Amino acid sequence: MLEEIAHKRTEKVPDSKGFFGSFGGSFIPPELQKQMDEINFGYTRLSKSHDFIQELRSIRKHFQGRPTPLYYCKNLSEKIGGGRIYLKREDLNHTGAHKLNHCMGEALLAKYLGKKKLIAETGAGQHGVALATAAAYFGLECEIHMGAVDIAKEHPNVTRMKILGAKVVPVTHGLQTLKEAVDSAFEAYLKDPINSIYCIGSVVGPHPFPKMVREFQRVVGIEAREQFLEMIGELPDHVVACVGGGSNAMGIFSAFLEDKDVQLHGVEPMGKGAKLGEHAASLSYGHEGIMHGFNSIMLKDEKGEPAPVYSIASGLDYPSVGPEHAYLNSIGRTTVGTAGDDETLHAFFQLSRREGIIPALESAHAVAYGIKLARENPNASILINLSGRGDKDIDFVMEKYGEYADRDDY
Repeated sequence: MLEEIAHKRTEKVPDSKGFFGSFGGSFIPPELQKQMDEINFGYTRLSKSHDFIQELRSIRKHFQGRPTPLYYCKNLSEKIGGGRIYLKREDLNHTGAHKLNHCMGEALLAKYLGKKKLIAETGAGQHGVALATAAAYFGLECEIHMGAVDIAKEHPNVTRMKILGAKVVPVTHGLQTLKEAVDSAFEAYLKDPINSIYCIGSVVGPHPFPKMVREFQRVVGIEAREQFLEMIGELPDHVVACVGGGSNAMGIFSAFLEDKDVQLHGVEPMGKGAKLGEHAASLSYGHEGIMHGFNSIMLKDEKGEPAPVYSIASGLDYPSVGPEHAYLNSIGRTTVGTAGDDETLHAFFQLSRREGIIPALESAHAVAYGIKLARENPNASILINLSGRGDKDIDFVMEKYGEYADRDDY
């Protein structure tokens, strides 16, 4: 029943053309549009298929380890002396992040469509690991495109992808991060769209991917809403999630969209400051524009092209945002917050020291903002989507920011 209710909340958008209000759509070459139409037709048909649904449910339960738990951060909440902080523990999903939720769905779709190869981009490496895992599970080829900068930062995840049998393609042009990885993966997909499928890693890209990834991710929100009601007897006052492209945020937000008393907060990376190139806060500083086949809010340079972006978290350094996030923000349903590098690193160590949970740097942005909310709202309950664990980040953090480990203010 809860799954049906959550579906009704999200089925209103997008429309048949993939638009969430004025955002979304599909702005791609005709030959690629034919492939998107095939994927959309296949997904729409299969999403109503008993066999497809039952296989996906079985995978989630017996392979992924779902449902993931809801956890009350007693120590952290008492330390802050403010609101009560709860975590949806997607870091305990198999492979260590929420990404496997849509990767197993996309790979299962590829199997039903008769595809032989999965192609994707990755930033922090979690999407790449998840897709490589899905490819191994279904016996498919896998090719992951990753910026050279991110390969150096996220070496443990690169190793995991290779162990799982994926081909990792270094991207060495431009800023060598997530945007360039998307460009490279799209180019590779265009060479053989008949036998391969491009498995986008977030709620971005041309229709139907923003809708499709959201639908695979809404299991997070369905579980969290039910678990919170069971644990507390009421809904949370605030739901918080980090936003780069925004898949983990749409996953958890989707179950609370019609609960008007629940405030939804998407947290963007403020990085080093407000200057262009120092952050990746698209909704906070961007303007409407088309990139990677969809219309949304994006950061632009003086020529109107996608601007250079930065985030300490590789999975968040993207110059645009999912079109549904742009739409929800435009109608006032979501609030956009930010967390800078220093706040994020402090939250990274604070959660580690107080609760024994090392978060991914992406998720630490949401934790940092959740801590601020708790201090400002001492009687509130705050649910944070802990979208991933920090195993992938520990070497990078200690090498570049080891001085934070010696601080005693956690």
